[in-house]
Order: sequence, then C-alpha cells, then structure tokens
Amino acid sequence: MSQQSAAQPVSRRAVIASLVGTSIEWYDYFLYGTAASLVFNKIFFPTVDPIVGLLLAYATFALSFIIRPLGGIIFSHIGDKIGRKRTLVLTLMLMGIATVLIGLLPGYDTIGIWAPILLILLRLVQGLGIGGEWGGAVLLAVEYAPKEKRGLFGSVPQMGVPIGLVLGTFAMSVIAGISGDAFYSWGWRIPFILSIVLVLIGLWIRNGIDETPVFKKARESGEISKVPLIDTFKYQWKTVLLAVGTKVVETAPFYILSTFVISYATGLGYDESAVLNAVAIAALVTTILIPIMGSLSDKWGRKPLYIAGTVGMILFAFPYFMLLSTGSNLWMTAACILGLGVIWAPITAVLGTLMSEVFRTNVRYTGVTIGYQLGAALAGGTAPFIATALLARFDNAWQPVALYMILTAVISLVAILVLRETKETELHAAAE
Repeated sequence: MSQQSAAQPVSRRAVIASLVGTSIEWYDYFLYGTAASLVFNKIFFPTVDPIVGLLLAYATFALSFIIRPLGGIIFSHIGDKIGRKRTLVLTLMLMGIATVLIGLLPGYDTIGIWAPILLILLRLVQGLGIGGEWGGAVLLAVEYAPKEKRGLFGSVPQMGVPIGLVLGTFAMSVIAGISGDAFYSWGWRIPFILSIVLVLIGLWIRNGIDETPVFKKARESGEISKVPLIDTFKYQWKTVLLAVGTKVVETAPFYILSTFVISYATGLGYDESAVLNAVAIAALVTTILIPIMGSLSDKWGRKPLYIAGTVGMILFAFPYFMLLSTGSNLWMTAACILGLGVIWAPITAVLGTLMSEVFRTNVRYTGVTIGYQLGAALAGGTAPFIATALLARFDNAWQPVALYMILTAVISLVAILVLRETKETELHAAAE
C-alpha cells in the first residue's frame, strides 16, 4: 500500500471531524436563537414585562457575537502554539458541555436570580468555544488535504452552516409539537441535551486523528511563533484586512437571505411557514452545492469561483427583491434557492480554503480566525439591523437594501482582486 493511499482514510476522518464540529456550532447557534424567541423569556426572565423579557433573552443570544472574537484570539493562540487537534477537542468540549448544561439549567422559579446569571455564563462559555472552532475546523481539513483536493476538503466544514440550520430548525419544530406546559417545563430542553450525542461523536472522531502534517512539520523545524497574534499583525496585517474583506460578501448577504427575509417576506403577506420552508430548501441546495464548488475550485482556482459568486450576488440583488415582490410562493421560493442555495454556495465553498492558503503556517490559525471573526462581527451581525433600518428610513422600499447587498459584494470583489490565486500554494511554503 502506498503512503498516499494509506493517508486517505486519515484525511477523510479529518474532514469528517471538521464537519461535525462546525455542524454542532451552527446547530447550537440556531437552536439557542429559536429557544430565545420562544421560551427563555418565560423560563429565565418571568418577573419582567414580556417584551422586556424577550429583549433580555435576545440579549443573551447576542452575547456570543461579543465574546467570539475573544474566544478566537485565545484558541487561535493555543492552536498556533500547541496544535490544531488538541485545541479543537477543547473548543468542542466547551461548546458541548455549555449547551447540555443550558438544557439542564433550572428556571427562575426554582433558583431565582441565579437562573439568568448562569444562563449568561453558559452563553459566554459557548461563545468562547465557538470563537476558536471555525478556524481550527477549516485548518484540520485543509492541512490534511492532498494538494489537488484542498478546495474540496476546505469546503466541507462550510457545509456545517446549512446543516446546523436544518438540524436546529428541525429539532425545535419537532419538539414544539409538545402541547401545553410540557413544552415549557421540559420539552424545549430535549434538543439541548441531545446535542451531547453529536459532541461525543465529534470527540471520538477528533481523538482518533493525529496533529496535521503541516503543523507537525512547522513544529519540527522550529517555526512556531512565540506570540502568534503579534506576528500576524506585524508581518501579515494587510492579509488580515483582505481576509476581512473577503468575508463581507459571504456573511452580510447570508443573514439577509436567511434571516432578514423571514420578517421582510411575512411583512409582504407571505405565510411564515412558506418562507421558512423556502429558506430550508435553499439551505439543502447549498449543502449539496458547496462540496461541488469546492471541487471545481481545485480545477479552476479559488478566485474564479469566488468572483463568479460575488458578481452573481451583485447581478441578483435587484431581481431577488423583485421576485419577492410578486406575492407568489413559487417565485419567492425560487428567489431563496437562487440567492442562498446557488449564488452564495461558491463564495462560502472557497472562503475557508482561500483564507488558509494566504497565511503562514506559524500564524495560520490566528490569521484565518481573526479575518473570519472580524468580518462576521462587522458585516454579519449588523446586516439584518442595517437592512431593517434602511426599510424604515425609505418607507419600506427594497431598493436601498438591494444596493446595500451590492455594496458588500463590491467590497469583497476589491479584496479578492488584490489577493493572488492560491490554488498552487504549498502550505508548508506559505511562510516564505
């Protein structure tokens, strides 16, 4: 058996390990968001006005966006110092334990003020773990990948977003079928507690793999950075800015196409279930297309796929809202599938691989994490708010929102045009 064929099962296991982690991350994310809107105000903030309680529940949801950059800095430092594998085991354990404990947490009626306090603390722990998860998951796949399949391997962790969306939405919708007080007393807890199954599978897979070959080579040659964060900004600060720029079109339109559209379309008169079904179908389509686009990037390059998706987002922004304005469920579903399912797929498929290939090995975990988390914080978390504010400012006219989507795409288009093509990059030589 050749060395290459012997390494293939290990590489596949690494890819599965990265996918499980990102799927759990987004499962937890969407699960918590759904629970925050349905039950947390009643369970953990029952003594205040219902609207205030809902706002407080959403505030705990937003905490992860605040703490994620800190988690990214902490765990990317560890990942560049001691390795990708051990860091990913730690982040997965943090996320999993916090999620299960939320499901077991007594309500305000049982332990009083400690209920919301502990909920906030557990949400912070979740945010810390999530902050370091994505970068390590992508590197686990990319640094294990054969050079000719790096685009495919690097795209697989990106499937965790739509998979987590589908799993989280499905789990809570099934449990929501429990009627009466049962849902509020114990039903909502089941999806949180069951996440332990995904965590145990993920830990079993991750414990069964070795450190990535690229990191081991860097460690053996003494190319480990003493302070990765300082070295990242000292030697590759321009690359960090470009990484943030490439993240903009991947994250801002995503939240408009998957989150903002729900409230916007229902405001146009669409049935909420029809919109949710359309988004779910689009998520399934993009799940299928992401690895296909990743594989195509191994043949055609990262830039052509990314540019095609970005230009597609520019061209489709106005038609997207025009289709939504028809009032037809068919055209609304088509708009969701084309935008989130098809056009967004090549952008997100190549992003992780592209970021991994532009940073040096000794600061790669730090570089991709900072680029991703800063881009997400600046463009992702603010996108639904900006889109809603634009609607309010311009009397519910959709054109300013479409122009905003185009602006995010233009920013990323400039960033990708400045970056070099990275398909032929040797990862161990990326530090040169």
